[in-house]
Amino acid sequence: MDSIDQVTLNFSEANLFYLNLSLGFIMFGVAINLRGEDFIRVIRNTRSALVGMISQFLMLPALTFFLILIIQPRPSFALGMMLVAACPGGNISNFMTAMARGNTALSVSLTAVSSTLAIFMTPINLTFWAGMYSPTAEILTAVSLDFWQLLKTITTLLLIPIVLGMLLRKWKPKIADRLHPIMHYSSIVIFAAIVIMAFSANFDLFLSYIHLVILLVLAHNAVALLTGYNLGVLFNLEQQDRRSIAIETGIQNSGLGLILIFGFFDGLGGMAIVAAWWGIWHIISGLSLAYVWNNRPVINQSAESNIQTEV
Repeated sequence: MDSIDQVTLNFSEANLFYLNLSLGFIMFGVAINLRGEDFIRVIRNTRSALVGMISQFLMLPALTFFLILIIQPRPSFALGMMLVAACPGGNISNFMTAMARGNTALSVSLTAVSSTLAIFMTPINLTFWAGMYSPTAEILTAVSLDFWQLLKTITTLLLIPIVLGMLLRKWKPKIADRLHPIMHYSSIVIFAAIVIMAFSANFDLFLSYIHLVILLVLAHNAVALLTGYNLGVLFNLEQQDRRSIAIETGIQNSGLGLILIFGFFDGLGGMAIVAAWWGIWHIISGLSLAYVWNNRPVINQSAESNIQTEV
């Protein structure tokens, strides 16, 4: 079973093109609901937005590193975890936040900013943390990962669709309004298509190793959700903001991770299985958490103070 660190998945250039196109479509769908005010709102709601960015780009990669030191999974699994942690928030986080009675405006703002910052932060976090752990550093050396090429690819995958989507929103708002619900709710289907496309020729391999990553991804995703929520508690944020940051941190853009795995790591089996299962599991965990929160009232700080005063 150690061969998973050497196994690569079969994936043609044509399939990689369609994979890139699918992610571009998803990011375009996210962007057509973004406005310049979503970025300005980050400045106005500085504390919550800053906590969200710290949770996403600093705490999650660092805690992923320490989780790997504790569990010591296979090197390709560890590198897959680091890559997922380095990716920005997933495209369905806004829907889950609304369902969870979180701060949807904050969620949208965090999605906008994290997707933009990921152009730089994803390659920085991946190369830094993977370089700090010798088993994953060996993989980076073996594949000769080019930081600048990685930066260029992420810019193409994220920045261009975001800019085009926001321009459509600005210049043709009625068309954007019609397209948004269609693209918003089809994002899960599109992501499922990405995963199926990635594993259509490698399904036996996926089945052979999936049992090794189920608990690994479950623990990793739990760390992400708990990190976001507890940072909100630590910084005394409103409960709605805590929920938003938890979901933004726990719902990662693993579709981007899969594209980078096939584009830069030749479809390294362990990495791909971690990213693919994360993409499936975070939908299950995110929707489950959103359902639980949807059935619990939101108690803001002022209400909590009133309750304590009455007691």
